[in-house]
Amino acid sequence: MLLEATIGNCLSYNHLQTFSLVASNANEHEHSNVAAVQAANKHRLLRTAVIYGPNASGKSNLLHGLLAMRNIIVQSAASQRGDALPVTPFKLDHQKRHAPTEFEVVFIAENVRYQYGFTATKDKVHEEWLFAFPKGQAQTWFQRAWDEEQQDYEWNFGSNLQGEKAVWRRSTRNNALFLSTAVQLNSLQLQPVFDWFSNTLKFIGVDKIPSKYTAMKVHKGGKAEVLNYLNSVGINLADIAVTEVPVSEALPPDMPAKLRERIAQDLKNQVHLDVKVQRLDDQNKPIDFSFETEESEGTQRFFSLVGPWIDVLEQGAVLFVDELNNSLHTNLVLFLLKLFNNPVTNPKNAQLVFTTHDTNQLNKNVLRRDQIWFCEKNSAQATELYALSDFKVRKGREDFERAYLSGRFGALPFIKEFGVADEREE
Repeated sequence: MLLEATIGNCLSYNHLQTFSLVASNANEHEHSNVAAVQAANKHRLLRTAVIYGPNASGKSNLLHGLLAMRNIIVQSAASQRGDALPVTPFKLDHQKRHAPTEFEVVFIAENVRYQYGFTATKDKVHEEWLFAFPKGQAQTWFQRAWDEEQQDYEWNFGSNLQGEKAVWRRSTRNNALFLSTAVQLNSLQLQPVFDWFSNTLKFIGVDKIPSKYTAMKVHKGGKAEVLNYLNSVGINLADIAVTEVPVSEALPPDMPAKLRERIAQDLKNQVHLDVKVQRLDDQNKPIDFSFETEESEGTQRFFSLVGPWIDVLEQGAVLFVDELNNSLHTNLVLFLLKLFNNPVTNPKNAQLVFTTHDTNQLNKNVLRRDQIWFCEKNSAQATELYALSDFKVRKGREDFERAYLSGRFGALPFIKEFGVADEREE
């Protein structure tokens, strides 16, 4: 489970900003929205959180930053010498444009709490560190820091890290992470840390999760679960059929012949998943519908989310979703949110973090104050991230939606009147 994530000098984030899923001392929705997790000590962690803010405030950039961190970890050891690291510093501060970007995450994997992070520019990793808390007290497993004068790294290995540390150290390139390199060279002790980023941290909306994810799940035997989800929200389907079609047969019929032939040749070994659904007519007979051309955008959007939702809940993963409300009715968003905020449907303590403009969720009485976050730009055009629990509000009596829209919590777009003459000119 995720406890905290910190990024700095990354995209629109100038100074370090920390997003937390550690529950406050409040007892709102204690038995549904808060998971009690034992990892040496007891941790009260939130199952869900939502981030509000105007367009271009940096909501999506938090997700993009964490995705960049994940990708660097997963792909680092396989990269080549000289490959650029995918980091983007805050460009509106001349001192930060060439300074390292910083990432740090605190999480629990296999009942152990870890604190892992690194700083990097496009050409090299400047610092990297990992602390573990298997018995509640911090253990330094490794640290590395670039020494500009010596043009080399200073290393510090704790006695609790076992294995071929000297070999892993020599094998770690300047543009690679020690964590990734050591795991590639068979460090079993570091494997849970790597696997948490690789397998547990998931993204929708900022990552290229295939639009056919749910279709593939149906194709591999998960049809009953998918139908149950769809029918439970009123998308009444009698059946779903998914067939593999060669890409050449799925190309638009009006495509120029030469272009069609070229694409078909390039993708000759790939298949397209064709989805058809059935609804019952007035005589209770099943009628076929093309999913892509005859179903609404909202139905297609919900369908695309169902597969990942099922898998994340089954695995106990951490899911970040950008603009969850896109093409979805507010009650469908509420339905998806409640699946996480319910220990019956979420027995493995999966976590959901999503950005949205749907302020209706603020007054559905399903979120605690520490689950509601805001993003806004300061005078330097840098993103600031903060929680509703930072404000004094009247528990159970405050209209959070009205207070937010009135500007009490900030994080609203500043809109000037357009096309209205200045009275001073008259």
